[in-house]
Amino acid sequence: MCGIAGYSLDAESGVDRTLAAQSLLAAIAERGADAVGYAWREGGGEIRVHKQRSGASALLDHVEVPRTASQVLVHVRDYTKGHPTIAANNHPVRHGAVVGIHNGIIVNDEEIMSAHRFERAEPEMTVDSEAIFALAEQAEGRVEALEELRGSMATAWLDERRPDLLFVARGVGRPLWLGQGRGAVFFASTRLALEIVERYTRRSLRKQELAVGQLVALRNGKVAWTERFRPDVSFREETALPAVRAPQEGAFCLKRLAALATL
Repeated sequence: MCGIAGYSLDAESGVDRTLAAQSLLAAIAERGADAVGYAWREGGGEIRVHKQRSGASALLDHVEVPRTASQVLVHVRDYTKGHPTIAANNHPVRHGAVVGIHNGIIVNDEEIMSAHRFERAEPEMTVDSEAIFALAEQAEGRVEALEELRGSMATAWLDERRPDLLFVARGVGRPLWLGQGRGAVFFASTRLALEIVERYTRRSLRKQELAVGQLVALRNGKVAWTERFRPDVSFREETALPAVRAPQEGAFCLKRLAALATL
């Protein structure tokens, strides 16, 4: 059970970019400690990625997002496939023009990679999440491509060919929440994470859980459009994974976040 979060902001938003990213990271820290990472993009620029094999506590103080950044992805990993000793398996995951994060497990990733003749972004990669972003790159926004996936999924990605957009989608078996405010849209694995963001950014958010089979495109701190797709609802995981995987990470990061917010 991983944790995902992120935001889309209007260029004029007064939200502290770094503190917002730190708040999201601290809020989802308890959901995994095998690896942690984040990505950001400002304007139509390059997508910058930082990831490391550690829990969120080792990264929290070092998160740095420029004032001009408009989009951020945040991830903590509790791995299921693709060992975290291989850096390319950790999130954010890049496939071509797409950089994304995922909570869940895709059980037909190898079949998808083979059927479409997708090559792994790096030879050592085995992470199942890459199938999502390979399809997203090929589909160039066609939501029907997500219907090929079998497994559990809450995901988000950036596409270098569409610099103004951030995509968020929910399949089956994983939660995903959206929080909308003035010139800002946040997303996270839990409602509580959005409440933590509200506290530290001092923004009131209209919170809603995404429906199963819903994709939302975010642009400049607003919902640009919403589409529906048909995930395979027959999928069932053999063992239900607990949402809290690293409670010590969560406790430490929330305490540290409170201190960082006063600096």
